[in-house]
Amino acid sequence: MKVRIFDTTLRDGEQTIGVSLSPDQKLSIAKKLDALGVDAIEAGFPVISDGEFKAVKMITSEGLSCEIAGLTRTIKKDIDAAIDAGLNYIHTFIATSDIHLEYKLHMTRDQALEKAIEAVEYGKSRGLQVEFSAEDATRTDREFLKKVFGEVAKAGADRVNLPDTVGYATPEYMAELTRDTVQVTKLPVSVHCHNDFGLAVANALSGIHAGASCAHVTINGIGERAGNASLEELVMALQCLPYDQKYETNIKSELIYDTSRYVSKIIGIKVQPNKAIVGDNAFGHESGIHTHGVLNNPLTYEPISPELVGRKRRLRVGKHAGIHGMNAMLADFGVKPTEEQSQQILAKVKVLGDQGKQISDVELLSIASDVLGDKGIKRIVQLTGFSVSTGIGTMPYAFVKLNIDGKEYSGTDHGVGPVDASLNAIQKITGKISEIRIKDYALASISGGSNALCEVTISVEDAQGNRVSAKSVGEDIVTTSVQAVIDGINRIMLKKMLKEKELS
Repeated sequence: MKVRIFDTTLRDGEQTIGVSLSPDQKLSIAKKLDALGVDAIEAGFPVISDGEFKAVKMITSEGLSCEIAGLTRTIKKDIDAAIDAGLNYIHTFIATSDIHLEYKLHMTRDQALEKAIEAVEYGKSRGLQVEFSAEDATRTDREFLKKVFGEVAKAGADRVNLPDTVGYATPEYMAELTRDTVQVTKLPVSVHCHNDFGLAVANALSGIHAGASCAHVTINGIGERAGNASLEELVMALQCLPYDQKYETNIKSELIYDTSRYVSKIIGIKVQPNKAIVGDNAFGHESGIHTHGVLNNPLTYEPISPELVGRKRRLRVGKHAGIHGMNAMLADFGVKPTEEQSQQILAKVKVLGDQGKQISDVELLSIASDVLGDKGIKRIVQLTGFSVSTGIGTMPYAFVKLNIDGKEYSGTDHGVGPVDASLNAIQKITGKISEIRIKDYALASISGGSNALCEVTISVEDAQGNRVSAKSVGEDIVTTSVQAVIDGINRIMLKKMLKEKELS
């Protein structure tokens, strides 16, 4: 069975507190969603502002391959605005629960039903594809909900949507309402689930298993309050979990992680580390038992291959680490200790872990160097020149000079601050050499006073998704940041060089 993916990142997702997208940002995300393979994009709510109208019009004019929908209330001026924005597909809604009717709309059930029918008939008279939503469906009287859906179907609706507006449904009840709706309308049914009780994806899956053919989702599960059903979780659950029948979508799963990161960066909300599928830890392993199993057969502790969603497996070391995982990490950098040396390195790692410290790849290599007595673990990148200027009324500016495997490179760039300018200048150089990107940056103070020490933790990633972490401590934030980045770049370039040698 083919499941239709209706993405509402640009409409319901933008209703996340603290998120507001410009028309250009909306268009850029829409292009990403289209490349990902979504079947429909809800581009926005055209009537609410000039900027929203402009964004929808830009998206409808782009010639994307997916369908483009716009949200409207059951009001003619909303539908007219959608048409003026270039839409031929509207998602129109009115609340049907008694609590919404009494306290928000101040309408009777009959009045709400009349508005729903009028909107569907008007949309169809204007040549539109019409999807009708009964807002707060899961808290609506069940018989009245069936009546509403039956009447809008008679009025010409092309599809209907079951919104669990406040995440109030259970999977069992979502299935019951879906079966009701399919039976009474004989139309394609969508489910739109919110995550207030953490059940959005479970409820959406339940609706699909009961006969719904479409799910409304957002990238990273963003949206009102606790968010919406997340595209990545729903799609991979449909694709990979064992069901009585096979479910398919048009989503190109290998683009999921890249799309997640792109949206996260634009909206300014970082994905939680333990988020399923796209979180930093989703394919990360530290426990010795787990890493040993994964190294022998990834299926022992990974239900799906990380490459399936555009990810890479990450092994980490800490107090739970085992010798097999640690040695696998060291081998990536060409370091192959003896059994006795491995035990010594692991003991030092566990001491740091017991102190509550997170151990980066660079720190692991430093410990290995001490134990092996080999200070010459190759440094491909050397910082040979560095300066930064900043002040009131001037944009911070940085100059960086690097020696990369014997060749000199220099770069300059501006930034919102001296650290940002310095990192931009480094990325300008490394982008020419090996497309290394700085993915995460964190700063912490580890002592007080005017001469406080700072700790900078970063991660860098190459074009293939290989990631390395590094940490540096110092008195100057800018210099410490630059050193951490250089350490990280060294390790990822060393890893890449070793792999190229293996292939040659």
